[in-house]
Amino acid sequence: MARKVVITGLGATTPIGGDVPTMWKNALKGVPGARTLEDDWVAQYSLPVTFAARVSTPATDILSRVEAKRMDPSTQFAVVSAREAWADSGIEDVDHDRLAVSFATGIGGVWTLLDAWDTLREKGPRRVLPMTVPMLMPNGPAAAVSLDLGARAGAHTPVSACASGTEALHQGLELIRSGKADVVVCGGAEAAIHPMPMAAFASMQALSKRNDDPERASRPYDKDRDGFVMGEGAGALVLEAEEHALARGARIYAELAGTAVTADAYHITAPDPEGLGATRALKAALYDARAQAEDVVHVNAHATSTPVGDKPEYTALKAALGSHVDNVAVSATKSQTGHLLGASGAVEAVMTAMAVYDRQAPATINLDNQDPEIPLDVVTSARTLPGGDIVVLSNSFGFGGHNAVIALRSY
Repeated sequence: MARKVVITGLGATTPIGGDVPTMWKNALKGVPGARTLEDDWVAQYSLPVTFAARVSTPATDILSRVEAKRMDPSTQFAVVSAREAWADSGIEDVDHDRLAVSFATGIGGVWTLLDAWDTLREKGPRRVLPMTVPMLMPNGPAAAVSLDLGARAGAHTPVSACASGTEALHQGLELIRSGKADVVVCGGAEAAIHPMPMAAFASMQALSKRNDDPERASRPYDKDRDGFVMGEGAGALVLEAEEHALARGARIYAELAGTAVTADAYHITAPDPEGLGATRALKAALYDARAQAEDVVHVNAHATSTPVGDKPEYTALKAALGSHVDNVAVSATKSQTGHLLGASGAVEAVMTAMAVYDRQAPATINLDNQDPEIPLDVVTSARTLPGGDIVVLSNSFGFGGHNAVIALRSY
């Protein structure tokens, strides 16, 4: 029988909290993270979208000046969240040859890359920083976390757009089940609130244009949703083999009972309107978790607030859970945090683990007029989850047709 894998440590830096306790308190209260951007480049480039959801606590307030200078902001966020998760796990003694990292990103070191390009054009090649390549590479966050913790069983980097953070957990589960590691630090990080990605997402009509009301711009399932809000940050989770965690008397948040990854093979940006790939991922995650549809009490949905994205997820949930979907409390936490791209799945996994442990479903805000084509039971204020054995899901879907789902079971 496959080894059980449990979650023993959580870390996060997000637009609604610079650590897990703050983030979770605000997630239950329904605090919006989006704000008007005050950077000079917003006016300089005449960006059509002038707001985003920045981290509430800058990483430079936490890391030393020397550390921060050698890391892209995405890597800074990864290290901050991973250190919190590691401290939270309480691990004091570990075989570093049995400790791995799987830390994802969707875009990587975009700030480093584009700043270096500006430097090259304006000042010449001699002024480009020697650390530019290790700072911009997508595996920078995973490498930095591996170095920080001394993880020698592997440092992996799933890059699957907005499904990346959830795929990191899928990989971590497999590393432990296969016996290749006893402990895996998983997560996702993103720092793409930069004029180029902002302009590109706006150009494809993906971003909300509610410049006059940023706090209410992210509105999953609302009839008036008009796009997502760009967010940034990171989430990290410490996964352990059950026997490893029990041997040291660890506090266990939940069991990571099942995961699944599928592909739509439909379109480079648009989801399959029938949600077929997402449906397969949901069913496969439940099968992997040895769970039935009726066991599911809560879903942290991908729910980005785009006109075309929210409906296929409902179609998939309906197909996977059947009529039981009407009994499932659904939270769309991007309404608060914005969309953290490659970090979103990891941050939402942290929230899902807290939901299981705390028996609370976090709030969905800005739902004024629910789309009648998406008749989910949406949690608009924090709701108590049932006692006993429960299963909860977290969904992530990304450009390229990536679908990733995790299933957590109460422990």
